[in-house]
Parts: sequence; structure tokens; C-alpha cells
Amino acid sequence: MTDAFADHFSAVATGYATYRPHYPDALFDYLGSLANARDVAWDCAAGSGQATLALTAHFGRVIATDASEAQIGSAPAHPRVEYRVASAEASGIPAGSVDLVTVAQAVHWFDFERFYAEVRRVVVPRGTIAVWCYGMSRIDGSAIDDVLDRFYSGVVGPYWPPERRLIDEEYRTIPFPFAEVMPPAFDMLADWTLPQMLGYLRTWSSTWRYQAVHGADPVVALESQLAPLWGDPGERRAVRWPLAVRVGRVG
Repeated sequence: MTDAFADHFSAVATGYATYRPHYPDALFDYLGSLANARDVAWDCAAGSGQATLALTAHFGRVIATDASEAQIGSAPAHPRVEYRVASAEASGIPAGSVDLVTVAQAVHWFDFERFYAEVRRVVVPRGTIAVWCYGMSRIDGSAIDDVLDRFYSGVVGPYWPPERRLIDEEYRTIPFPFAEVMPPAFDMLADWTLPQMLGYLRTWSSTWRYQAVHGADPVVALESQLAPLWGDPGERRAVRWPLAVRVGRVG
């Protein structure tokens, strides 16, 4: 959203690679079906590669960029993935060379006008852009949801960057100046133990900002609330995140 890169995630790059959930294969099947060609995809703000590797199943080559060197350094190698440290607004990708642009859980950080100009520059005629986000997890029918909601809004709520509201609004309010395509509904799913859930919560930018201010990890106190509701910490629970997806044709 600003000219300066606000690095909210390098400090938790290792945890991000370990604990962030993976997007559903059905999402990438759908995006691949929209592409007029499947030569090159650009995964912008790729982080540690949560979406990058899935794109290789549909595109001959994937360029994954992120402004955080630490995040890129945590991404897994793949023979058809080229990782670059670069901003969303100045990718260095040749003009007219990309069939699909994806931005997973990150477009809210961008300077929209400059990023969209970069998309128009690098994408082939009638290429595709897809941006998506996810908010709070749901463990259906569980009191765990209530505890996590209070943690999200109350305990670490004041420590979310202001751009987080765009995720809470499910990207409905972001500018998206493309010929929009209405996608089907997608959910991200995981089967997690309590330690995995706690590890994920520690990747939130608000969690480590809270810790930087107070000198204490807020997840420690949260664990004491979750433990009796979860039961055996090794028990796996089905966790679901509804995805908010916007897709458009460029040109």
C-alpha cells in the first residue's frame, strides 16, 4: 500500500514455511483452466512458496518473487521455479511474458496502482490475474472458534497492521480494475494437532508485534485456554479457512 516495503514476515520466515496451511489443489486446477496458455506463471509475494509449487502442476515455468529475502530463502527448490527477491511493483520480469499472475494473502500490502501497472506490463494479452486471502480458521461446532476469535480481535487485535482490515472485508473493497470472472467457492483445509495450531498462530504479524511490545508470547496464555477444549494435544482436528478469491482478465 506504500512505496516502502513493510517487512512483516521475515522475522517469522521459518515458522511461516512450517506452519502456514496449503491452498487446495482445486483452486490451481481452476486457475490453470482459465489460462489461454500455460507457459509462465508469476507467483507474486510468494513468501515461502505456499502457492508456488502447486502452480508447477499447471505451468511450464513459475517465477516466484518476494521482497523478503528471508522468505524466499525458506522456499523449497524446484527445477521449474525461479525465485527472485523483488517487489510486487518492480518485478524485473520481461514484458508480455506471463500467462497468469497469482497473489496469495498479500495484495493488501501493495501499492495497488503501481502493482496493477506492473501486471499489465508483464501479462500476455487476455492473461489472467487471481488474488485471494483467508481470514479466521473454523473448527466447526467447536468452542475453540470462540477462543480463537477473542484472541484475534481482542488480545492481538490492536497489533494488526491497518491493511489487515482488507482481509476482514474479504477483498471486496480493494480496487480490482480487470474484467472480473466469478470463481467457485474454495476452502483451505488442514488436519492439525494443537502444537500445529499454536505454531500457526505464532506466524501472525500481530502475535510477534504484541511480543515485541510486551516482551511476552501471548500464545502461551492462549494455550492454557485451548488445551482443555482441544483434549489430547496430539489429537487432529479438521481446520477450515474459506478463501476469498478475485479473478480477472487483463487487457
